[in-house]
Parts: sequence; structure tokens; C-alpha cells
Amino acid sequence: MNNSCASSLHFSDTLPTLEHDEEILLNHIRDSGAISKFELVDRTGFSRSKINLRIESLVKKEFIKEVGAGDYTGGRRSVQFSLNGSMGLILGADIGATSIDLLISNLSGEALARYSEPALVSKGPNVILDRVCDLFEQMIEKDGLGSHKVLGIGIGVPGPVNFRLGILVSPPIMPGWDEFPIIPYIRNRFPDTIVMVDNDVNIMALGEHVKGVGVGVDNLIFVKIGTGIGAGIICDGKIFRGTDGCAGDIGHICVDQNGPICTCGNRGCLESLAGGRAIALRATQAVKNGEATILKKYLENRTSSLTCEDVGNAAKEGDTYAIELIRDSGQFIGEVLAGLVNFSNPEMIVIGGGGSKLGNVLLTSIRRMVLKRSLPLATRNLNIMLSAISDDVGVWGAVNLALNLILSSNKPARISTQHPEAIFR
Repeated sequence: MNNSCASSLHFSDTLPTLEHDEEILLNHIRDSGAISKFELVDRTGFSRSKINLRIESLVKKEFIKEVGAGDYTGGRRSVQFSLNGSMGLILGADIGATSIDLLISNLSGEALARYSEPALVSKGPNVILDRVCDLFEQMIEKDGLGSHKVLGIGIGVPGPVNFRLGILVSPPIMPGWDEFPIIPYIRNRFPDTIVMVDNDVNIMALGEHVKGVGVGVDNLIFVKIGTGIGAGIICDGKIFRGTDGCAGDIGHICVDQNGPICTCGNRGCLESLAGGRAIALRATQAVKNGEATILKKYLENRTSSLTCEDVGNAAKEGDTYAIELIRDSGQFIGEVLAGLVNFSNPEMIVIGGGGSKLGNVLLTSIRRMVLKRSLPLATRNLNIMLSAISDDVGVWGAVNLALNLILSSNKPARISTQHPEAIFR
């Protein structure tokens, strides 16, 4: 491993402990951006003396700072408080099947550095995680952030995650990653730093909830259409992971018992018919079979097969076959989502991932099937829309995954490098 930059970086050896009342105040401050003591009294129901005491404590612990007076409403202007961006850095990594996306933020949620590059997750955890750490160190040095402590790191990965242990469990497209100790491995480069790992779709749901169209929506389903298909579920304002962390794995719901064999070994799974890879393979086969489609000209520029993006571009040119292929995929996805709507009654469904760039043809097809197959009451207040921050939703979710623990009163005073599960005891 390359440790050339490590000696010049500063890491969070310990984080100040928080009382439960302080956590409540921090969440109100985080949601508001800036807020006065008077407003905190009104929102929390805490007494003025308790607010004064807790605010003083949070300032001493450097979690918050004064940011001047609020708008004038008569009388003396109230001093406002915000999260203290200079307390340290939070790093977010969204590791996809074919890419790495990285973001560095401060505690107050300001983006300080952003980077993406192609990468094959199939190369294994050592190669990919070393590259992530190398890139973070380079970004910190390049952007002059080396004097700041690294408080936490959030990581999203494209496979089923045991969230308590921070490990992948039998990921179908990630050879060598099964039960690999991601958290200790990252801490070898970033010692005594909070490291959190979750499924990539869960962090996307979180990112949409805190930065995208899902802000203020407490019951939301984020659907990632990429190489495969998955869903992240926000229930009552929190990520719902289920007992073992695999809630939302809708890509392996059967939609055609006579369908193609999926990467999981079963037949007719949703992602084997409507995922990005499936759309590309069906389009490629159609061209080879002589289908009358302008996709033929796209295939001539490819070494082997078409991409999902090619299908979207052909549809924009009015190609009938490409449009029908996207509509078929949307119907499969919409049928599965209709079951989720009937079951959980969300307020919003957000479509993201690379497949979302298929645009309104896909979105309209999904909407029609959801409305057709769901109960009227379940769809009365349902919004189905494309992600507004699709390219950044994963990295913002990863940053906020770590931030949630940093601002929690339920974290260890010192982070163990041997037992990451201790964080959740």
C-alpha cells in the first residue's frame, strides 16, 4: 500500500462524547443550517436554562459555532448557531460496479472536493480500497485540506451488506469481497477514524433524503437502475435495512418464471430483464438478429456490445425498438414497485442510477404500471420522479452515513480497529 501521504494527514483520534439532549439539538441545527436558542426552545420544548447549558457544551466541544444574528423581527437580533465546518473532514466513497465516486465534505455539509474515475469492482477489495485511500489522500493534499482532521468515512458498495459488521455477504458481482474486513482495512490508512459501510442503494436513498428531491420526505423508496436494480428504503426518516441488512434487494424478485438466468442463479429476476446490463444485451441481440433499428449504427462503433446509454440515445432519436425496449423494462420495474407501494405506502419513489438517464420514457412506463397495479389510496399522495442529483446522490449519502454517527450520542469514545460491531452495542 502507498502510505506516502499519511504522515502529513491528521486523523480523529477521539471524538467528544455527546449527551442525548445534545444530539437532539445538533439534529435541529443540522436541519436548519443556522438557528437561534429561542427557536431551539420552541422546537424542542427544552427550558432556556437547558438550552443555554447544552449550547455552551457543544461550542466547547467544537461541534457548533456562532454565525451572527438572524433576521430582524423587532427587538434585539438573536445570535444563531450552525455546525462547525472547521471541526474536520468527512469522506464519502460510492463504489459502483464500474466506477469510484468520491466526495470530501466538512462537518457543516459543504462540498470541498469531488472526484470520479472508472474502476472495475471485480478487480477485488485490495485493489479498489487501496485506490480509494490513495485518491482521498491525493484530494486532501491537492485541495490544501491536510491541516484538518478526518472525522469519518462513509462507503457504499454494490452488494448485500451486514451493516452491523460492515462486511459484504456473498455479493454476486464482487469476487473476493465476501466477508472482506473493509472497516479495519480502511483504518490501516486512516487510523482511529469512524468508518461506516453500507449497500450502495441505501446510501443513495440517504443522499436523496438529505440533499435531493426527498428532503423532508420521511417515507421514500429510492430505486437504483444500474448494472442491476436495487431499492433503498427510508421509513419514518431512517434507513430501513431489515434484520440482516438486505431489505430492498428488489432486483432478485421474480417477474418471469420462464425468464433468463440471473447472476444470482435463479430465473426471471427483475434485474435480469430490466437492469442496465439486460437492456444492453437485449438491444445487442436484436441488432444481431436483424431488427430494424438505428441501434445498428451504435453497435458498429462498439467492440462487442451496446450499452444502456446507446439505447437511451436511440430512443431520443425516435427509434421505435429502443423506445419499446425501455417501456418494457419500465413495466417490469413498475410491477414490482406496485407491490412495494401496496405494502409500505411511501410518499415518494425516486428513480436514480445510470438507468435513470433513459429519461421520461422509462419514468412514464413505471408510473403507469404503478398506478395500474396499486390501490387508489396508496397512490393518492404518491410522487414518482427522477433523482435531481443522480450523479452525486451516492457520495452525499456516504458522507451523511458517517455524519449520522459523528453526531450521535450512541458512539464509542474511541473507535476500535478490531471490532467495528462495537459501534452498535
